[in-house]
Amino acid sequence: MIPNYYGDYKYIIDDLEKIQKDSRHIHSLGVAFTAVSLAMKYECDLNKAFLAGILHDCAKLKDFDDKNYINICEEKNISITDYEHKNPFMLHGKVGAIIAKEKYKIEDEEVLSAVINHIVGKPSMTLLEKIIFIADYIEPGRTQASNLAYLRKLAFEDPDACVYEISVNVINYLKSINADIDERAFETLEYYKKR
Repeated sequence: MIPNYYGDYKYIIDDLEKIQKDSRHIHSLGVAFTAVSLAMKYECDLNKAFLAGILHDCAKLKDFDDKNYINICEEKNISITDYEHKNPFMLHGKVGAIIAKEKYKIEDEEVLSAVINHIVGKPSMTLLEKIIFIADYIEPGRTQASNLAYLRKLAFEDPDACVYEISVNVINYLKSINADIDERAFETLEYYKKR
């Protein structure tokens, strides 16, 4: 049940419930509520945190495939890196921001940027961007990542250190399965290593 104070976003929640797989929708709710918890701790706007959290995967739809991501970005003149051409699912942040703006009429640039950058982060993220990046990784439905208990505690103590540790985990996991790694993941890692 969604608390009344998020009633303004009920139409988004209801719509996403219809067009996302159940597991994706539950994950998005988990991210939204984790983001609100972090926003309370760090005095970030609660509504923006909830909205960015619920929308962060709004482009991960039941009927979308990799071609949809490429086609939408090309149609909207959104830049696509070589890495994204090879791994089109990584465009779901950029496409999510388009959907948030066009379908759900979200104009807040900070919310849209948090949706775009939740996947691998970026150097010098805003507080909201960090919150969504972290919440996506530590929400209660996540169970597979290593040292989750530590990361969940760290998220409420030092968000910059948490971004760094999550980046380390993601890069180490991708290396362990010989997967391509987005250069932006390394940029995020290096930036937050210095914090």
